[in-house]
Amino acid sequence: MSFTVRQATIHDIDLVVPLFDAYRQFYGKPADLELARRFLLERFQHHESVILLAVDGEERGVGFTQLYPLFSSVRAARTYLLNDLFVAADARRSGVAAALIHEAEDFARAAGAVGMSLTTAHTNEAAQRLYESLGWQRDLVFREYSIAL
Repeated sequence: MSFTVRQATIHDIDLVVPLFDAYRQFYGKPADLELARRFLLERFQHHESVILLAVDGEERGVGFTQLYPLFSSVRAARTYLLNDLFVAADARRSGVAAALIHEAEDFARAAGAVGMSLTTAHTNEAAQRLYESLGWQRDLVFREYSIAL
């Protein structure tokens, strides 16, 4: 499969929305294209995230990743959270996910970030294998906690 990866703009919203909605469904949320559109439009309008989009030769969206800027107080530097990564079922095992991750790393480096982080489900073993094959390391020092508000 031939594809390219580029930084998405608000003009790519129609390509990103179905991918984002499918990503949410992968994690057990009901399909809701309007919610997906509204959420992504807010991110674009407020410059709160960076979306990298993989498109095939027909300009069809086949995958995306979304990065959120963070800061490390201890390191006194910018970092990025690779929060979302999704590849359409018919584009899997074609290098799209790895290309999106590499592009995300390049983007973060160019923005002066000192690191990136991500979280995935314990059961998402395919993603864990991919991350580890690309040099990402599971954190053995810190535990992550959360609370629903």
